[in-house]
Amino acid sequence: MSTIEDLIQKARHLRSEGHSPGQIADELSLSMETVTWLLTQEKGASTPKDVHIDWTSVSGDAVLLHESSMMLMSRYRMMQPEGPSPTALVGISISGIPLATLMAASEGSRLAIYHPSKHSAAETPMGSMSGNFGITPGDTCVVVDDVITTGETLREVVAYLKSHGATPLACCVLFDKRGIREIEGVPVYSLFRISRID
Repeated sequence: MSTIEDLIQKARHLRSEGHSPGQIADELSLSMETVTWLLTQEKGASTPKDVHIDWTSVSGDAVLLHESSMMLMSRYRMMQPEGPSPTALVGISISGIPLATLMAASEGSRLAIYHPSKHSAAETPMGSMSGNFGITPGDTCVVVDDVITTGETLREVVAYLKSHGATPLACCVLFDKRGIREIEGVPVYSLFRISRID
């Protein structure tokens, strides 16, 4: 288990390596609020209530990562047995990409990659689809990520897909820290729901 000091050191190290707060939040599976707190340690500020998920023993092992992605695909198929096959698996940068890649390979589908607005360095941050790994109007998509922290990134991707003529069929995640069952009418399927008990 990571201590607060461990997380502070990891956040500061990632910042020194040039990571944005949004990228640090993704790397540590924490909310932006928690990352801001870890980086600034404002006097008198209370510790944010969050749960750190360290799944590096799986994400760093190709066999375990493959098995996890197959479990996500099985969860989708179990929940939508008569549903359409996705034409594209949309991996959210960065941790959703390897999962979506493996899922797309197993389905014979295309891989698409979404870069969320929290990773943008633009003055007005906005999310975008990769130019090399994109979607086309009419695509049926399954969105893939590792962790739901607030649900904002998934909301952003679902809105993007709909506004660009694609149909999001579902969102599949390993860990859900909010208990979210749907986003804008799109079902959310997680392998694990994480609850904080205070």
